[in-house]
Amino acid sequence: MILVDWEIADHIKRGYLKIDPFDPALIQPNSLDIRLGNHFVWYDPCDDVIDPFNKETIHTHTQERKSTYFDIQPGQFVLAETKETVTLPDNIVSSIEGKSSVARLGIQLHQTGGWIDAGFSGTITLEMYNSNCRPVRVYADMPIGQLVFYVTKRCECPYDKKPDAKYQNQRNATLSRYDKNTQKNVE
Repeated sequence: MILVDWEIADHIKRGYLKIDPFDPALIQPNSLDIRLGNHFVWYDPCDDVIDPFNKETIHTHTQERKSTYFDIQPGQFVLAETKETVTLPDNIVSSIEGKSSVARLGIQLHQTGGWIDAGFSGTITLEMYNSNCRPVRVYADMPIGQLVFYVTKRCECPYDKKPDAKYQNQRNATLSRYDKNTQKNVE
């Protein structure tokens, strides 16, 4: 079941969903708008291979900046954070979706990482990409996406109880932590 506007407001009021900072004006009929934070991380162009099992290659040739705006260049991939910290209980999952007004500028909000597990708490790292032929400026605090909340059965091991929860309590735009996985059967 997808939560609707009054259910989202009620869940936040009762503390089942935690959104900080929370602005009731951001509640939509079937979602909650989230705003762009002010931390941006991106890769510099180069020929060095990023090996997902090697932390050094993941972190090499990156730049980061805190700013009130960021100009995403055509074809540029940038990680950004949400302004809101989101905390989900063990029976609600969420997906992050783009806002059509932002998508119509050519900005993709996430590549494939749009799922937020029950039990997660932290800011959400956005995987933004500019598919436009022109640079697009995005501003901290602008509504950038929306969270859709789904009620599920209570999970046995929510994200905050997993021993390998790599992104629990993350703050800021967070680079991949894939290197914390064990490399098995990769040829």
